[in-house]
Amino acid sequence: MSKLTGWWRNRSSAGKVELYTRWSFHFFVLIEIATIGVGALGSMTATSSAVLPLSLFLAVCAHSVLCGVLSSRALDWHVERRERPTRLAVATAAVTAAACLAVLLMRRAGLTGPPEVAPTLVLGLACFTCGSVVLCMRKVRHMLLTAPAMAAGTALVMLAMGLPAGEAVGYGVGILLSGLFLVAACGFSAWLVRAVRELDHSRELQAQLAVAEERLRFGRDLHDVMGRNLAVIALKSELAVQLARRERPEAVDQMIEVQQIARDSQREVRDVVRGYREADLAVELEGARGVLSAAGIDCRVELRERRPLPPAVQSALGWVVREATTNVLRHGEPRHCVIRLAAVDAGEDLVLVVENDGVPAVAPPGDGKPGSGLAGLRERLAALDGTLEAGPAPGGRFRVRAEIPARRLRGDVEDGGVENGDAQDGGVENGDAQDGGVENGGVEDKEEEVRV
Repeated sequence: MSKLTGWWRNRSSAGKVELYTRWSFHFFVLIEIATIGVGALGSMTATSSAVLPLSLFLAVCAHSVLCGVLSSRALDWHVERRERPTRLAVATAAVTAAACLAVLLMRRAGLTGPPEVAPTLVLGLACFTCGSVVLCMRKVRHMLLTAPAMAAGTALVMLAMGLPAGEAVGYGVGILLSGLFLVAACGFSAWLVRAVRELDHSRELQAQLAVAEERLRFGRDLHDVMGRNLAVIALKSELAVQLARRERPEAVDQMIEVQQIARDSQREVRDVVRGYREADLAVELEGARGVLSAAGIDCRVELRERRPLPPAVQSALGWVVREATTNVLRHGEPRHCVIRLAAVDAGEDLVLVVENDGVPAVAPPGDGKPGSGLAGLRERLAALDGTLEAGPAPGGRFRVRAEIPARRLRGDVEDGGVENGDAQDGGVENGDAQDGGVENGGVEDKEEEVRV
């Protein structure tokens, strides 16, 4: 059963809307054949020969397939996969006009059998053509003119053929009402597909812009910290070279100052990186609630632990919330998510659980390997003697569970124990700056006196 439903559940919202709309248009083909084509076969009992009813039935089948192809290609145009099928739309309108004219001529000659056969054929061919043709239009006023133009043209042709005026008006009103209904349905479907696709594209673009903005901010902060210090280092190094060539003892003093400036630069860079790497638990919980709610996911945050937590514990659990929220948004189609922070009764260990539904039955490509995000979380929690478990839970859910022992909640963690890049000078890794909303750690420029 999971394989049968995976092709639907693993699609994005825009993909689901497009697929639903496309198959609705394909279903119109069967509706036209079942209603209009069967009506053509109804004349078989009133005629001595079955050639004409079968010919009309085959004509209706060909017309329905032509409208289905036009609808499919027009939908491809709306999602920017091909050019607008203008020629196919003109050909469909011309075929429909010729078929309606032939039916009216047979109606005048009395060859269509029962009196309801001709109106069924003409109204059906005209209204289904209106629905397919409007899919090739952008402007609403052009769509609204399609059905009136079809109705007026049919009525004028009937009057020119000498048919009764009342019958011509009846045909025109019928085509107008049925055509406007399909015009509204098909036009709205096309607009919905475009709107959902543009919304999905705007979300992707917004995420890319947020990443680019964060990278620019990180680069600007590093430039502010390192730009002046590197300029001072270059100046003092050049001065030391000149003094050394003259065998002046002041060259040693200049190199000592260069060494001190380099160490200060390392410390300032670590402060900048730490500002990006540290996460506040309260901020991350509120951010997760807002992001998931904006994505249409019912997010419930349960806080059963009110003790003040050490900064290292808050930072580690904040990263767990951030990574788990990202996974909820990226994988599956969740509808509900629960974030629970509570202390276990036995030993009072602190436990953070993030659980969501909508887990795809068939994992997307590449999900079979453990992600680097979970591996990084395990490393952060390991510095606090904590553990991390992530995997499917009963009921088609996915659960991330982080646990930190009680002894680490009393402030026993040494400063810098979580930051694996702060233990050694020069151990700052540029991959540790994650895309997030962490503000700069308030690094202040320090002025160094240059003595020449």
